Amino acid sequence: MGSTINVENMVASTKLADEFDLHKIVAELECAEYNKEKFPGLVYRTKAPKAAFLIFTSGKVVCTGAKNVEDVHTAITNMVGTLKSMGIEKIYPKPEIIVQNIVASADLKTELNLNAIALGLGLENIEYEPEQFPGLVYRIKVPKVVVLIFSSGKLVVTGGKTPAECEEGVRIVRMQLENMGLL
Repeated sequence: MGSTINVENMVASTKLADEFDLHKIVAELECAEYNKEKFPGLVYRTKAPKAAFLIFTSGKVVCTGAKNVEDVHTAITNMVGTLKSMGIEKIYPKPEIIVQNIVASADLKTELNLNAIALGLGLENIEYEPEQFPGLVYRIKVPKVVVLIFSSGKLVVTGGKTPAECEEGVRIVRMQLENMGLL
């Protein structure tokens, strides 16, 4: 029985232009926020698809909050259209969009003994300090993901670049827990 993940957040980056005048953009873009003293980028949120943008003077853009790759592409395409409609013409025709990080969740649907898991997985790839944090932090080398394991059986996977990498992280955890007789 495979555990299915829920993608909670995707973070992607792209470079849309050689440079942006953030003062011009914030003046024309409703609900955009830009305070250079607090943060070097302009923050802009969209509703459909739901995403947040960090736009920098360097022309770099970070898109966060989307739940799938299609929404990332749609949000960035919409952002390009919005910038062009404001008279910003020097936008790259086919910007490369790179998924930097995916945060996903899964549920093993059983209570877990984190002390036994910490002992069974060995100390080199885990961090478990229940006084500091209620979950066990498990670093998997391939795929390079981090899985937070909670006693409730809930998992949070981060660091994946594709949903398949997150899914594989969950599969590895499930297999190791089954092999230790803890699932």
